[in-house]
Amino acid sequence: MKILYGVQGTGNGHISRARAMAKALLDHPELEVQWLFSGREPDKLFSMEPFGDYWWREGLTFVHREGRINTLATARQLNVGRLLRDIRELPLDDFDLVISDFEPVTAWAARRRGKASLGLGHQYAFNFPIPAPRFNWMARGIMRAFAPVRSSLGMHWYHFGHPILPPIAQPHAQSGDGDHILVYLPFEHHAPLLEELARVPEQFIVYGAPINLPAADNIQLKAPSIEGFQQDVATARAVICNSGFELIAETLTLGKPILTRPLAGQFEQEANAQALRELQLAQVVGRVDANSISTWLQDKPAGVRIQWPDVAGNIVRWLADGRRQSPSELADGLWEQVVPGRADRKSAAAQATAD
Repeated sequence: MKILYGVQGTGNGHISRARAMAKALLDHPELEVQWLFSGREPDKLFSMEPFGDYWWREGLTFVHREGRINTLATARQLNVGRLLRDIRELPLDDFDLVISDFEPVTAWAARRRGKASLGLGHQYAFNFPIPAPRFNWMARGIMRAFAPVRSSLGMHWYHFGHPILPPIAQPHAQSGDGDHILVYLPFEHHAPLLEELARVPEQFIVYGAPINLPAADNIQLKAPSIEGFQQDVATARAVICNSGFELIAETLTLGKPILTRPLAGQFEQEANAQALRELQLAQVVGRVDANSISTWLQDKPAGVRIQWPDVAGNIVRWLADGRRQSPSELADGLWEQVVPGRADRKSAAAQATAD
């Protein structure tokens, strides 16, 4: 079977999930995959070796300014003409299935030409009534229209009684509690953030900020690196991040305490923050500054450890088997393999996954 697999390149979560899928696909050479990435400039993509001779399209993305979606700037940078041309001209005749990890060019091209399409990723969990801001019908509509597919496999930290899969997040080979707190807040205004971190008597390793910014002695700025980032997460005593899906799923496999701030005006992140509160998986704040960090640390936060199954491997086997199982059957089998745990205290999520 020949598959065209589209991946939204904005942020690193989609690409991280795609890397896990690419590794799992190596065990099934009968599934021939052509990768396509959009939403990020080609020169800003890194460590793309697992995807071979991948295709690139401009696609769609959102513009962020100082921790908030900038709607006007987003509208200004949209190249609708090019998007429509890329959708119209995308070669699909040789493919049996189009998979979209919230990637609009492949999803809309498949819809336009009646090709079989499968949505794979966190955003497709919002097809079900899961925790999310109320009355935000415009954001919900945009999310549904962004990368529409014929069928989908949504993912979340909990199923909420619906056929939603666990995250694609594998445990680290090495982990431990070091002296540093890892900070990944790529959408913040970085200079004020570093000033706030300097006021907290802790050691911080910061990713997602320009490494040439001046920083206090308790702050180490690091450039993007898959291996380095994974090691620093695994050995951190805690993690401070925005409310994206993949990093938090990964951190939960390690049982690290999480302080998170949703990106303002971004429906998915605000919904994620709501779910984190309800599941008691992380401390959610409206602002990351010296006061919120110090208050969080004074409470001696405990992490929640959840062991996810090999979701990527199961999905690839499901594809190779001709998708004979229903999404509900696939989801049920995966949630039966979830191993909830505890660091220093029980969590609502751990109890829920045990039910």
